[in-house]
Amino acid sequence: MTFTVSVSGQACGASIEGLDLSQPLDSTTIEQIRAAWLEHHVVCFPDQSISDDDLERFSQYFGEFAGDPYIASLKDRKNIIQLRRTADEQTPIFADAWHTDWSFGEKPPAATILYGITIPPQGGHTSFINQHKALTTIPENLLKRIRNKVALHSAQKAYAPDGAYGDQEKDGDRGFTINCSDSAYAVQPHPLIRRHPETGEECLYGCLGYIIGIEGMNDEESMTLLSDLYLWQTREEFQYQHQWKAGMLVMWDNRSLLHKANGGYQGHERILHRTVVG
Repeated sequence: MTFTVSVSGQACGASIEGLDLSQPLDSTTIEQIRAAWLEHHVVCFPDQSISDDDLERFSQYFGEFAGDPYIASLKDRKNIIQLRRTADEQTPIFADAWHTDWSFGEKPPAATILYGITIPPQGGHTSFINQHKALTTIPENLLKRIRNKVALHSAQKAYAPDGAYGDQEKDGDRGFTINCSDSAYAVQPHPLIRRHPETGEECLYGCLGYIIGIEGMNDEESMTLLSDLYLWQTREEFQYQHQWKAGMLVMWDNRSLLHKANGGYQGHERILHRTVVG
């Protein structure tokens, strides 16, 4: 199968056209997609019309399903969650802070895949930051401060009972179910600088939010370092802004990117289906 890859012209991101993801893909095509994904970090497949069966089949080309620790899946699809925001919903926008998915886990996932079903006429874009590029251009003095440092990741600020999505949210207020738990208080160490397991390239991993401290540093020292790093790694020149359309499938690499959701579509419903690949 043949397809074209069009680069975004921003710090990462590419569009892949010429494939029908409602049909099975051959092994050569899958490997070519993987190569484009690893090179561009986030790839978009516009103009698709796929079922949940198709979404699951496509996801499994790239690994086994990883589930979701805190978001309820569809009742008849344990590997798919529906990210739905109703037109009149008043809850805070979900995932509107920079992060990489589940960095608080022992083995964080490789890929997140989102398929746009109902897309508002404005707003709702997804922002990505290339953490390879952020590292290769980092000032030497900041690099020395983070080299060999181990970050402490935790889901507690988001998914603990007293977290952002915790007990203060009422059932039914949000268009999908978040299952907060005391398990979110667990802490998982990861190096601030990691080698990508497939490309071997070094990149920054994670940021303030899921990172709550640095091994061997007190809270004040940790927050100073993490804040300085955050100001660098989230700079505009490292970003790609993805604009959604209905029928668009997007896959990104959690090992090399930060991402966040954006609002701006109040009064409009938004529905996407998501899988996560280990």
